[in-house]
Amino acid sequence: MNKKNKEAFLTPLGLNNPVTVQVLGICSALAVTAQLMPAIVMGISVTIITALSNVVISCLRKTIPLRIRIIVQLVVVAALVTIVSEVLKAFAYDISVQLSVYVGLIITNCILMGRLEAFAMQNDPWSSLLDGIGNGLGYAKILIIVAFFRELFGSGSLFGFKVFPEAFYNAGYLNNGLMLMPPMALIIVACIIWWQRAHNKDLQQK
Repeated sequence: MNKKNKEAFLTPLGLNNPVTVQVLGICSALAVTAQLMPAIVMGISVTIITALSNVVISCLRKTIPLRIRIIVQLVVVAALVTIVSEVLKAFAYDISVQLSVYVGLIITNCILMGRLEAFAMQNDPWSSLLDGIGNGLGYAKILIIVAFFRELFGSGSLFGFKVFPEAFYNAGYLNNGLMLMPPMALIIVACIIWWQRAHNKDLQQK
């Protein structure tokens, strides 16, 4: 893997994370992170769609008229989103219900459309695949971190299984209902952004 491809894959995981650095995809980060499982499924779905749409658009980039490129991108993304949505309904119906309209809204996800326009339209399919996977995983990483803390302290569980022993509750411990509210997701994302910038000098200069 050459330097360009390595950067395309690795930088979205840290230095150029789509959520904490580019501040994209915030809506779903607030909406689907009350529990770990829906957050993981959403992250995987976005990763798959971003990677595949990047490859398709990269393969077609020399044949797409510039004036209709956005329409073509939307058609490709919409087709992939529909396939993923139907697969979720068939094999993970309960999670599909939890994710509700947010799977469909992947079509308008700023991360996805941004990568198609900024990267896939200018690069080869292999580099575009790595870029799509990197950005999808960078997005999924933040969703999983946020969901971990929200479910742990909001419900006292992880993946639906109780974590804190009953003795904690008998001693007076209470789950923090505030953690399950969307504003708390924004606060956790803000804490991640603060931590990331505090530990990286390159980001402090931006």
